[in-house]
Amino acid sequence: MDLAFPHVCLWTLLAFVLTWTVFYVNNRRKKVAKLPDAATEVRRDGDADVIIVGAGVGGSALAYALAKDGRRVHVIERDMREPVRMMGEFMQPGGRLLLSKLGLEDCLEGIDEQIATGLAVYKDGQKALVSFPEDNDFPYEPTGRAFYNGRFVQRLRQKASSLPTVQLEEGTVKSLIEEKGVIKGVTYKNSAGEETTAFAPLTVVCDGCYSNLRRSVNDNNAEVISYQVGYVSKNCQLEDPEKLKLIMSKPSFTMLYQISSTDVRCVMEIFPGNIPSISNGEMAVYLKNTMAPQVPPELRKIFLKGIDEGAQIKAMPTKRMEATLSEKQGVIVLGDAFNMRHPAIASGMMVVLSDILILRRLLQPLRNLSDANKISEVIKSFYVIRKPMSATVNTLGNAFSQVLIASTDEAKEAMRQGCFDYLSSGGFRTSGMMALLGGMNPRPLSLIFHLCGITLSSIGQLLSPFPSPLGIWHSLRLFGLSMKMLVPHLKAEGVSQMLSPAYAAAYRKSYMTATAL
Repeated sequence: MDLAFPHVCLWTLLAFVLTWTVFYVNNRRKKVAKLPDAATEVRRDGDADVIIVGAGVGGSALAYALAKDGRRVHVIERDMREPVRMMGEFMQPGGRLLLSKLGLEDCLEGIDEQIATGLAVYKDGQKALVSFPEDNDFPYEPTGRAFYNGRFVQRLRQKASSLPTVQLEEGTVKSLIEEKGVIKGVTYKNSAGEETTAFAPLTVVCDGCYSNLRRSVNDNNAEVISYQVGYVSKNCQLEDPEKLKLIMSKPSFTMLYQISSTDVRCVMEIFPGNIPSISNGEMAVYLKNTMAPQVPPELRKIFLKGIDEGAQIKAMPTKRMEATLSEKQGVIVLGDAFNMRHPAIASGMMVVLSDILILRRLLQPLRNLSDANKISEVIKSFYVIRKPMSATVNTLGNAFSQVLIASTDEAKEAMRQGCFDYLSSGGFRTSGMMALLGGMNPRPLSLIFHLCGITLSSIGQLLSPFPSPLGIWHSLRLFGLSMKMLVPHLKAEGVSQMLSPAYAAAYRKSYMTATAL
């Protein structure tokens, strides 16, 4: 018994060691199998799937769309009060269609929104009424809406925050949290003034044209090309309020449009250099003495009403910025923080809604967003698929705004007159241009066709009633101006991507297959 006892103890100890070793190795293998690679985010309990910086039109609409797809969304907005701004006050028919595909069309209801059926264009005593076309290929009511931007934004925020997987928080984002080229989340100061952090596999920067985060993600810079000066004339209504009034004034265009049943927005473009001071009253004097005489008599009383009643005059920089793709992973930039074009055609909101539809469709097949490499592929695809639509709108906005600038140069003025004549000529020329301006047919080839049509129409005027050496010279200069107006923008947007049939088909798939959420 005494000799057997040590053997029993030894075998028992050996069995224990072997059992513990097997258990340890198997458990270690399971842990190793669960370890993520460098591009995979480890989820923390309570973390969101997506962080969105900014709860404007783009941020709120994206939050709603992603939450309806089952994502947990954390939206951080600097100021949750109703915004007071004079941009983003018109939704084109194409934008309304996109809004409906996101299930947000009711956000444009009950805010005293005004129906817009087209434009009333004025130039040198001439007037043309042009409407958005009744196009069988456009599957929505061909009308736009004008409204107070802040009311629309608040409705979008309410709609997004009504979903249980959306956390809408007031706070100021200070910086992005980056590890080895991958954005992991944000550092922000909450409403209590406490600095804190939030983490998610995907961060969306959507904080507008004054974005503080854009430079830490992209290397594109916004170019200030002019200023929009505007105010509101209250307790009045335009004659034929369903038509936005576009006046080809000097130095550039002036617009009046009904933004509520009682209020009219008056806005005009002024270029850097000698901008009158608003604070000392010089701007009000400039508007009364220089701009008001150019406003048609039937509109002048309303134009002057706001100035005479001391309406707050605001000046906003008009910015242009090309979209660029970030090399950092785990982050995407949207809205005016990503891409800006001249606001003459009021299409900024339409572009961001289109971008949201594309991004949402590309993210839908991913069960989770933890793989940064897969997210990067989605973002690259998004960047090229958006091109046919966004490049068309960007090029149109920038080219149209240049045509509206007054000039003593005979060739430039002929182009301006040619644009007015083309818009007011009726038939396929008017309907085609209005379909482009309204976002109802955002196709690059249609844009090129109509811009070339305006050029040829303008040249025809210079050469009539018969060609002269001076007329031929101005015609050649006009053609050169037209190419200078079109080609650089096409080149900057990427002609191959813009005109690619494959990308156009991919965009149409996002555009047409999207159903209301």
